Amino acid sequence: MNVGLIAHDSKKKLMQNFCIAYKGILCKHNLYATGTTGKLIEEVTNLTVHKYLPGHLGGEQQMGAQIENNDIDLVIFLRDPLTPKSHEPDVNKAVQLCDMHNVPLGTNLATAELLIKALDRGDLEWREMYK
Repeated sequence: MNVGLIAHDSKKKLMQNFCIAYKGILCKHNLYATGTTGKLIEEVTNLTVHKYLPGHLGGEQQMGAQIENNDIDLVIFLRDPLTPKSHEPDVNKAVQLCDMHNVPLGTNLATAELLIKALDRGDLEWREMYK
C-alpha cells in the first residue's frame, strides 16, 4: 500500500517518533512524504521514502495529485491546529481530497495509530479493489 506522510513544522518530531515506533509496519509499504518530512523520517528510521518537494514549494500539490489519481491509500497528516504557519501545507485541501477519494486520513496521533494498526491487520485491503 502507498502511505502518504505529512507533518506541520511543530509536529515533525512527533512524526519521526511515530515512524520509529511503527517502522516494522511502515517498512512493508511504499512511503511518500513532503520533502522535509521525508528527509527527517529517513534520517531516524533508514526507511526509504519517496520525497516530493517541500510542502510550501509544491509538495502538498504533488501529494494531492497522487491522492486524486488513487495512488495513495492512506494519509497521515500530523497537523498543528493552533499555530499553522502560512508556509505550511493547507490541511483543508488534504482533508477535502481524502474525503472526495475515500482515502483514510489521520490528522493526530490517535487516528494515525488506529490507521497504522488497521493497515498491519489488512483492514485497508479494500483499497486495492477500490482502485
